[in-house]
Amino acid sequence: MLANGKIKLAISGCLLGQEVRFNGGHKESRLCSQVLSEYFDFTPVCPEVGIGMGIPRESIRLVGDPHDPQAVGTVHRERNVTQALKDYADQQADQLGDICGYIFMQKSPSCGVERVKLYRDNGAPHEEGAMGIYAKRFIERHPLVPVEEAGRLNDAVLRENFITRVFALANFRAMQAQGFERKTLMQFHARYKYQLMATAPAEYQSLGRLLAQSKGQPLAEVAELYIHGMMQALKKPATRGSHCNVLQHISGYLKRALSGDERQELNELIEQYRTGLVPLVVPLTLLKHHFRQHPHDYIGQQAYLQPHPQSLALRNSL
Repeated sequence: MLANGKIKLAISGCLLGQEVRFNGGHKESRLCSQVLSEYFDFTPVCPEVGIGMGIPRESIRLVGDPHDPQAVGTVHRERNVTQALKDYADQQADQLGDICGYIFMQKSPSCGVERVKLYRDNGAPHEEGAMGIYAKRFIERHPLVPVEEAGRLNDAVLRENFITRVFALANFRAMQAQGFERKTLMQFHARYKYQLMATAPAEYQSLGRLLAQSKGQPLAEVAELYIHGMMQALKKPATRGSHCNVLQHISGYLKRALSGDERQELNELIEQYRTGLVPLVVPLTLLKHHFRQHPHDYIGQQAYLQPHPQSLALRNSL
């Protein structure tokens, strides 16, 4: 996290309104440029400009093997920029080693993360898609960093999942920067218990075993294994069913504090969320209200209750 309190992210430059596309245009995402920019410090990158292709320029497309495509000119097929894009990805991976997330432009032969249009050598469309050359190489270099395509961020579930992962990685790195002990790592795991249970309960258990069995192992190695496992576990978006399971677990800590009517009201709201009548923020708000009245140290530290700033209102649409 930077001195201004913002988390550093990389982003395809065209998404911030930079006129860097092949035709001199942009693909501004107002979600990114106007909403998320309040919370994140964006570093814009355009790999095609970065390798010197210029603006405007001949467009490129992916051709050949879905697992190892080539990026070639749409007019001048002999112009192959595959290696240049890979080299630029390596350069950016070195320079952007401290980012906690990356938002890519979808469908781009350089930046697309999935299902980028692919062509056969004879020019016919391939039935399979591919990853953009630059994006694939960068992701390989930084497998921990949460990535998402801008178009997919229009989906409320995917948007909340991505930003949850960004803040989780930022929090882990902040803990590392302060200097930590095995106890600190255990406390971090405890803090993310219910967030992990909402996405991958089996992985939560395996991460717990990793920490429990780590005595005598170098702490740096254990922490590296832990954060890789955690970020992988958080990739799976939580469902209404898994959220309800967590809400019920947490509400159990209020069993003796609430009256029968209060427990019934809370259970009814959780059920209404499960059936889609109300968004997640509704039962969560009531839960937080009750815990303000009846504080509980363990629940009070849980990242699940507020994994990202409330002002983002990400759970209002879940």
